[in-house]
Amino acid sequence: MQISELIQTVLIYALPVLFAITIHEAAHGYAARHFGDNTAAMMGRITLNPIKHIDPVGTILMPLVLYFATSGAFLFGYAKPVPVRFDHLRHPKRDMIWVALAGPASNFVQAILWAALLLVLLGAGVNERFFIAMCRAGVMVNLVMWAFNLFPVPPLDGGRILVGLLPWKQAQWVARIEPYGFFIVMALVIAGVIGSVWLSPLMSLGLSAIDLILYPLMTLLR
Repeated sequence: MQISELIQTVLIYALPVLFAITIHEAAHGYAARHFGDNTAAMMGRITLNPIKHIDPVGTILMPLVLYFATSGAFLFGYAKPVPVRFDHLRHPKRDMIWVALAGPASNFVQAILWAALLLVLLGAGVNERFFIAMCRAGVMVNLVMWAFNLFPVPPLDGGRILVGLLPWKQAQWVARIEPYGFFIVMALVIAGVIGSVWLSPLMSLGLSAIDLILYPLMTLLR
């Protein structure tokens, strides 16, 4: 890949990715504080300052290495997790679900907003490739984060939601997976299982939902 193409790709994705990870992590912190845990607030993590949420390895180094190693075919990264003391929540098992759900929900809302901006730009006759590509990147980045984080293996948000929904005995069994969860998820990603069985169907469903939600706007701009 040409250096100029790489720089352009980085510029197109930089803003959507920064917004996606920052708002995702901040949403966890806001939800935790709402339900009784002030840990994130005391550590200064309830903020829209992306520097507070960037992990040098997971947010910058790993995606760049994977981008070069796979010619852009496979990307993976993560932000610095917001600290949450689930035992500080007023109703730990129930509130854990809402705290975990807040992150992916924020990404889905962002995907809707990027799609709405794309429609407005196209409706206004703006054909600047950079801005159109950024809006499309915003939709896809947030849909990937939304779907990926809902995968039901802890420490992903979907795993915490599953722990909160299951009866105590089964919940404890799933919670024990957490120390090995990252390696399980990475193995499934590399094997292509998560992409084909989870991400593709869920993202298709998400795109259909966004089309439905934005149908009145599409009709208005025609």
